[in-house]
Formats: sequence, structure tokens, C-alpha cells
Amino acid sequence: MHESHPEIQLQDIAIQDADVSTAVDEPVRAMILDMLADEPMTAADVDEELTSRGFDRTENTIRHHINTLRDAGLVDVVRYEEGRGGTTKYYGATTMLLSYALPESAGDAVDELVEAARPEVEALLELLTEEHGDAIDEIVAEMEPCAHCRTQKYETYVLLTVLRRAFARAR
Repeated sequence: MHESHPEIQLQDIAIQDADVSTAVDEPVRAMILDMLADEPMTAADVDEELTSRGFDRTENTIRHHINTLRDAGLVDVVRYEEGRGGTTKYYGATTMLLSYALPESAGDAVDELVEAARPEVEALLELLTEEHGDAIDEIVAEMEPCAHCRTQKYETYVLLTVLRRAFARAR
């Protein structure tokens, strides 16, 4: 886990997942992901909604964007409907993209919430590492280390991924 240094207080952890970053690099894809987080839609539905928002793209381009999001694991087919000589795919987001900034005035309130949650998060992290340390170690071992870096935060990344996904499923 993170070694504590008295002169440095870690305030936050930012994650940049390469697959996610590449997939949402295109602003329209981020918008599509946001739309699909609200409700399952067909490519035609997405195209229609984007057109109503002033984004004029061909439906084939929209399909390409949806496939890129699907290839990155951010979107999946949630159901198929048979009709009129074909199968219609409905897509839904598997990941919620949050790209916001807290107002500066929220600092004290957020700090208070962090301190309220911190003991339970520390206990949960301890439980995860004690009871599932072997699984975490196996995942970390599969992560390819940077050729010129000796200390990566792989365990932190794995644990934060677990916490993020548990949070998403709990919401």
C-alpha cells in the first residue's frame, strides 16, 4: 500500500485507463456513452438524438463510434429485437464517464465526508488485501511493468478498480 510521508498528503487518485481514454477521445463518443448510460438505444436512436442536438453524422459513423466504445468494454448489446426481416441491437453503457470539477467552495464539506468514510474504507482495503491478497497479487503479476520504472502503483490500481466497480454496482 501507499507509504505515508509526513510532508506529503495524498489528496486524490486520478485514473487514466488507456482503453477508456482512446475510446472517449472523440467528443461524440463521450456524448454517446452518456446517452447510453441513461437508457438502451439502437444506433438509429443514437443517430436521431445526436441529430436533434446538432451533430450531423451518418448512421454508419455512429455505428463505428458505438463499436469503438464496445471494443473498449464501455458499451455492450443489452438486448436484441427481431422484426421486419432483421435483428435490431439495443446498446447500453457498461461504464459511466464522469468528467466534472468540484466547486472550490466544496472543499471543506468534501474533506469532512472523506474523513467520515476513511475508517471504513481503510478497514475494507485491509479486508481485501488480507482475504484476497493472492488474487490481487496474481492480477498485479499479469500487469506489464514499465521498462524503466521499478515501482508502479499496480496494487493501488487494482484495489481502486475493485472499489469503483463495487460503487457502480451499489449505485
